[in-house]
Amino acid sequence: MKILSPLILCALTGLLVTLAAGRAVAAELTVQLENPPSSGAVALVLFSSANTFGDLRDPAKLETYSLSENNQYVLKDIPAGEYALMVYYDENDNLEIDRNFMGIPTEPLGFSNNYRPKGPPSYSRAAFTLKQDEQIAFTVSLYRPLGKRGRLGIGVGALSRSSPYRDYDGGVTQVIPAITYNGERLQVLGPNVSFGLVGSGKLRLAAAGTYRLGVYDEDDSDYLAGMGDRDSTFMAGLALRAELPMGFDAALRYQHDVLDRIGGGEARIAIDKSFQLGRFRFSPELGVNWLAQDLADYDFGVRQENATTVRPAYRVDAVFTADVGVGILYEITTEWLLVMNVAVEFFDNEITDSPIVSEDYVVKGFLAVNYVF
Repeated sequence: MKILSPLILCALTGLLVTLAAGRAVAAELTVQLENPPSSGAVALVLFSSANTFGDLRDPAKLETYSLSENNQYVLKDIPAGEYALMVYYDENDNLEIDRNFMGIPTEPLGFSNNYRPKGPPSYSRAAFTLKQDEQIAFTVSLYRPLGKRGRLGIGVGALSRSSPYRDYDGGVTQVIPAITYNGERLQVLGPNVSFGLVGSGKLRLAAAGTYRLGVYDEDDSDYLAGMGDRDSTFMAGLALRAELPMGFDAALRYQHDVLDRIGGGEARIAIDKSFQLGRFRFSPELGVNWLAQDLADYDFGVRQENATTVRPAYRVDAVFTADVGVGILYEITTEWLLVMNVAVEFFDNEITDSPIVSEDYVVKGFLAVNYVF
């Protein structure tokens, strides 16, 4: 019996592998729409990363289809792997999903696994696995994430800020109703409110307002005695938000004390990027802030009439501060959301040289539990 030479065996093996690969068929995904639109086009979008799915950006595969009579749409030639599916109705035929100022889609959409989030979508809830040669079918029902009149949430929250002032280790904490509302233009998120003015894509401009917490009461410390309590106020102005490459977002904002309790304004520029880990969404952020002289002196200065032998008069000019923080969102259920934001703000010498200041930073944050209807 003749034995084939190793060279011939290698050649035959390579030929068999090639033929097998040629017969292999990439996976397919069929989508049946339960409530198709009456006209226009729909898009099937596959995401292979939790982070890109959380922002609904940079998909692994996207195909747009004219409406079919049987309401079925097929994605072909999909490599094996784990994915999450989004289907959306392109109402205005601009080949992208429209968003409001906060980045929430305003056009009808649906997800795999009958997932209907009421906050940023969680990849783990919509994910599925495609094997080589496999064909999977999903039935998807389109819905508007913001509903017909926007989406309302209620709960309880708290604002908190540590104290940088001498001889006081406490801080300022205020419990507030955690009321949220997301509409096509109007958004209320705890102490922040915004109204979209221009843009729905990668560059968006809005009118924005923020509740500013008073930084101390005069009985917090002996060094503050006789200074008077510092009032809370409401700041309002304009905010610009831009989507950057690689999933980064940039924000630019200026707000003024519209109640004129303090006077002056403040500006902020920040950059952030979101990550997902299971049902958690983390959004680290770096920011630089500018405080006008009225605001800075109100928080950290000592007026001549308030000066004492241990607390000399001190005037604070306009200052810059820097902060680093992280926003955290946890989807307890699709209706219940836990929202938290923690940041450390670092002062410059103009503030730390004040006779009433003993720390060069403060820790500030917001925590809320919210039920979204």
